[in-house]
Amino acid sequence: MSHTNYLFTSESVSEGHPDKVCDQISDAILDAFLENDIRLGIADDSKVNTRLGCETLSTTNKIVIAGEGRGQEPLFRKHGSHAVINRELITEIARNVVKDIGYDQDGFSFHGADIEVLLHGQSPDIAMGVDAKKKAKGDEQEGAGDQGMMFGFACTESEVYEKGSFMPAPIYFAHKILKVLSEKRRSKSLFDLQPDAKSQVTVRYVNGKPVGCTKVVVSTQHNAATRNGKKYTPAMVKDLISDAVESALPDGWMPKKASDFLVNPTGNFVVGGPDGDCGLTGRKIIVDTYGGYAPHGGGAFSGKDPTKVDRSAAYAARYLAKNIVAAGLAGRCTIQIAYAIGVADPMSLLVDTHGTGKVAEAKLEKILPELFPLRPTNIRRTLKLNRPIYRRTAAYGHFGRAPEKDGGFSWEKTDLVSELKRAVS
Repeated sequence: MSHTNYLFTSESVSEGHPDKVCDQISDAILDAFLENDIRLGIADDSKVNTRLGCETLSTTNKIVIAGEGRGQEPLFRKHGSHAVINRELITEIARNVVKDIGYDQDGFSFHGADIEVLLHGQSPDIAMGVDAKKKAKGDEQEGAGDQGMMFGFACTESEVYEKGSFMPAPIYFAHKILKVLSEKRRSKSLFDLQPDAKSQVTVRYVNGKPVGCTKVVVSTQHNAATRNGKKYTPAMVKDLISDAVESALPDGWMPKKASDFLVNPTGNFVVGGPDGDCGLTGRKIIVDTYGGYAPHGGGAFSGKDPTKVDRSAAYAARYLAKNIVAAGLAGRCTIQIAYAIGVADPMSLLVDTHGTGKVAEAKLEKILPELFPLRPTNIRRTLKLNRPIYRRTAAYGHFGRAPEKDGGFSWEKTDLVSELKRAVS
């Protein structure tokens, strides 16, 4: 941003949004593949067998799952000389995701939806370029699963409000509003809410720092009527959720004017989810990353196994950017990494600290690959990406989350800070 005083807006969507339903189904299938390989003893933190590129489409009582993959029984079954997908098991995984989200409506239900599974085996041409090859030194390195450029970003602007997130404030609080509403829906304290929802937060910046919200928009699916039969109006829904929305924001951030807090602006939101709008994997990549505040390379994450750099290298770029900022080497950092399919070493690495750096960007570009080699194999192994940790990433953003004990959100750790400080000193 060249301005010091400005407004910036980001949006989020809930786990019940049609596109997010699809992302979660694809990632739940990926988790099943990875968990199965670990159970069979053919994969661990150092090696991976699974290959998966899984896309999901959802509409009125219909789910279509397509793509290619490689896995073991019971996910794949032998059929003559070929392996074919276990459609019944994949169908069960999809139904369980829809049930957990909370869909049991006439137009979209976990038990009523027709599910079509069109997954097939991975192309041998792609496998040939990605599978690990022995190098002269005996080291095995996988090639990148595709060409492309990936970005990572971190900043300090929200640290005064949410310690450890290192995220832009607009997307962080857009996510948080919907997470609070989801928790209250699931706990039945807001029992008239339904799974589909969207939020939009406009933040005012003064001298480059976020100081409050000028506008908040929330659209949330709800029951047609209250339990005593009274038809819901937007004003009633607004009253229902106002306290929850305000609780998700820092003190004093909630807009004071009624016209600056908009709830269900269309006037009604009873029909929602895939029944109201067709959903598709990978259509919410800006919601998944930085809310438009930083670049995105274009590749979606969900349904892709960790050999695919669209996902793993974007996680690695975030990991490095966050550690640079956490180490106090910059107030803001963007990292770009580019790859060619089948080639292990990246084509390029760029570090941009946007004029906030305390160390020359060229020096960071030199030391980062020494501290953290950016080959796909090392990214997978160091961040422990071979684990079934992906469905949880498929709603409320892949970044700005707390690292978890089982390895989830490992790219959010700041365990490289000490090494970075030593390397630059």
